[in-house]
Amino acid sequence: MTTSTSTSTSTPDAFTASLSAAERAAYGRNARRRAPRSSHARYEPAPRRPDPVDLVERQSADRVPELVPIRYGRMLESPFRFYRGAAAIMASDLAPLPATGLRVQLCGDAHPLNFRLLASPERRLVFDINDFDETLPGPFEWDVKRLASGFVTAARANGFPLKEQNGLVRACVRAYRERMRDFAGMRTLDIWYAQDDIDRLRELMASAMDEDAARRTARATERARTRTHLKAFAKLTEVTADGRRITPDPPLITPLGRLLDDPSEEGREKELRGLVEGYARTLPPERRRLLRHYHLVDMARKVVGVGSVGTRCWILLLLGRDDDDPLLLQAKEAQESVLAAHTDGENWDNQGCRVVTGQRLIQTTSDIFLGWTRVTGLDGRDRDFYVRQLWDWKGIARPETMGPDLMTLFGRLCGASLARAHARSGDPVAIAAYLGAGDRFDRALAEFAQAYADQNEQDFAALESAHRSGRIAAEKL
Repeated sequence: MTTSTSTSTSTPDAFTASLSAAERAAYGRNARRRAPRSSHARYEPAPRRPDPVDLVERQSADRVPELVPIRYGRMLESPFRFYRGAAAIMASDLAPLPATGLRVQLCGDAHPLNFRLLASPERRLVFDINDFDETLPGPFEWDVKRLASGFVTAARANGFPLKEQNGLVRACVRAYRERMRDFAGMRTLDIWYAQDDIDRLRELMASAMDEDAARRTARATERARTRTHLKAFAKLTEVTADGRRITPDPPLITPLGRLLDDPSEEGREKELRGLVEGYARTLPPERRRLLRHYHLVDMARKVVGVGSVGTRCWILLLLGRDDDDPLLLQAKEAQESVLAAHTDGENWDNQGCRVVTGQRLIQTTSDIFLGWTRVTGLDGRDRDFYVRQLWDWKGIARPETMGPDLMTLFGRLCGASLARAHARSGDPVAIAAYLGAGDRFDRALAEFAQAYADQNEQDFAALESAHRSGRIAAEKL
């Protein structure tokens, strides 16, 4: 295993840590000279803007070739699905815009479906960000702009009129701004301990939901509690003559044995077992001891998400005491963040470690089996992975079923949750001072989100054209 480190000139807020609260607030207000709040309303494509299809194809170049058409097929389902897979395009578009210089640990892909209900180690439901494949330090507004534009894209898919689209974004950004202002007045440890658990969510939602929305939210909470590792075990595995094994569903789930038909591939099982051993060494000693109670019995390649399709992702079936004592892990390839080409200050020699470190900075509570490793493949190339449990009380939002009121409430929850994530790693005093008490930033982001949703629709049309012309192949599953 390669020990992973980051080389950085500073942490996101190191330059303000020694300043007084008044000096940090002044620093935030001075950032308005670099990037006036009204400047965030503007979006125009750069004069030499890269071809969006080129950017998508460039990402696909190092992915599993037979899975790339599935990625394109999913992105071609709708502008919103395209948006979920287009983080690299948006990173390229954000880079030339005026930047505040107020750095946080960015999620890097803060679209609405990256916020969901998750389980804490104490077995309580919390609302938080879920995926961190693109995490890196950068200007706080990049995440807010991606979230705001995602909500406009989702609202357009639902047929919401312009007024409701803008109202939704302004509510989301206002929740971010007001929560950041709250954090600016809190002690550092209190910020670190803050979390959006189910009790807090009920308080936030009680005054904003009608009876139908309250019922739907309660059902979503209960569904999240049923998405346990035992349910994943029942859904994804079966009893065979060789014992409990992962159920094939190619090409979405392909057990390792089905990938070993070519004798030259027989080393892959050894490769993946090495993945588990290397990963275990990155766990704290007590978690490593816990993992030793399980033994690996099967592995399968799994297609996940939209933007991640084609990266190497494995599900690992481990058993403890008997066949009724399972642990399902997901080992997901970690490639360089889409933000890396547009930021500076951090260079990681293991991208899995980058993802895990960013997740631990941003999330209030992380999976107890979260870790990373590096594997040298049969092709001689080193590939980095991060590992976590496959399912653990995950409740996924369904924006396509939401009316304006419920989506606005969801937007407020996401905005407030993103502020909490940013306050943990950045300077909430400086960011709150920059944002101010008025709604200038909220209004600017609503205008930006409309312009960028237009751009996203044009890029979606470009991918459709590339498919019609035969430039790319797409497969819808």
